[in-house]
Amino acid sequence: MTIALHKSTIHKTSEITITGSKSESNRLLLIQALYPELHISNVSNSDDSIVMSKALLSSSDSIDVHHAGTAMRFLTAYFASQEGIDITLTGSNRMKERPIAILVEALNQLGANISYLETQGCPPLRIKGAKLLKHKVTLKANVSSQYISALLLIASKLENGLELTLDGKITSVPYINMTLNLLDLVGIETKFEGQIITVKAKQDKLKSNCLTVESDWSSASYFYSIVALSPINSEIKLSSYQKESLQGDSVLVDIYKSFGVETIFNKNSITLKKIKNLEKDFLEFQLNNSPDIAQTIAVTCLGLGVTCCLTGLHTLKIKETDRLVALQNELQKFGAKVDITNDSLKLNSRSKIKENIVIATYKDHRMAMAFAPLALKTNLSIEEYMVVSKSYPTFWDDLEKIGFKFSK
Repeated sequence: MTIALHKSTIHKTSEITITGSKSESNRLLLIQALYPELHISNVSNSDDSIVMSKALLSSSDSIDVHHAGTAMRFLTAYFASQEGIDITLTGSNRMKERPIAILVEALNQLGANISYLETQGCPPLRIKGAKLLKHKVTLKANVSSQYISALLLIASKLENGLELTLDGKITSVPYINMTLNLLDLVGIETKFEGQIITVKAKQDKLKSNCLTVESDWSSASYFYSIVALSPINSEIKLSSYQKESLQGDSVLVDIYKSFGVETIFNKNSITLKKIKNLEKDFLEFQLNNSPDIAQTIAVTCLGLGVTCCLTGLHTLKIKETDRLVALQNELQKFGAKVDITNDSLKLNSRSKIKENIVIATYKDHRMAMAFAPLALKTNLSIEEYMVVSKSYPTFWDDLEKIGFKFSK
């Protein structure tokens, strides 16, 4: 299925409501499974969060998470810590290629019983739940923060808690801090000093049993791109967002200042306003702590004819697709020159981009959403466009509300 996006202009002012952060929702859903008295509102309506919720409530001995990488990692830790469970955890063909050995090895060191059913180091997994008595483990510090968060989320229910040592330079710190802050909010004691993270065991009830999930900043990124590609004084209001956010992608506020986009914080929303045109022809961003917005930024630069260098992208190679290769392939279709390394992307844009390009999405929701704003500059088509349901099911409806024109 392909959607044809026709060259569009957005309304001068618009307002959109975005549901809860997928990252926060999935963390809180796991905490809720461990502490059922917890009530959560504004949970993400994404496929990933629906998969996570259903899996935690399922009584089946086989769980399929499809493309949901966060769910695969969090559920691996959860089921490993549930005594008496014997379950198979599997996913899509791409999921069966995504590495999980680092997490499995750490859990097995703590006393878990996890084995591989097909390819060594990748799902599907056979998990026999066990009482995890050991409480110290070491991980490489530059691994996906989801491995680290998976361990931290179950730690308070381990008999002796957890002492996690991170070896080397720590990456994705905001996502680790998000997990720790959510644990702190519900009354689970944590400490992050130097290279060591400690989570204390907690068997009694939670301190706070009602939490509201903040809206998703990754989803907001596409509207930052839209405003950046729009005329001066264009505005989009988004709810519900907080100035003091737990989400690493809230760095969008600072990054998009470079594109002339101002973020105005209201009581429970933000207004994105284009206040000036881009003044530089080269931009450089280090995205070690927010790699999920790399695709959005690269496409914004393409649309504005700006050269950019994005670094800190090593985790993009193990996402839904190899996002660096995918970005290179699709950006080059528009006439840009793109060079990639293992952790960086350099885009040399052209002042005029090619028209009527067909974008492949590689079963990656962010490829579809990142390229959609280019309809403000040219006609294009996007294949498998409903892949957006993984994180943002109402994406196309919301684009239509603000003025985008398309045919399916």
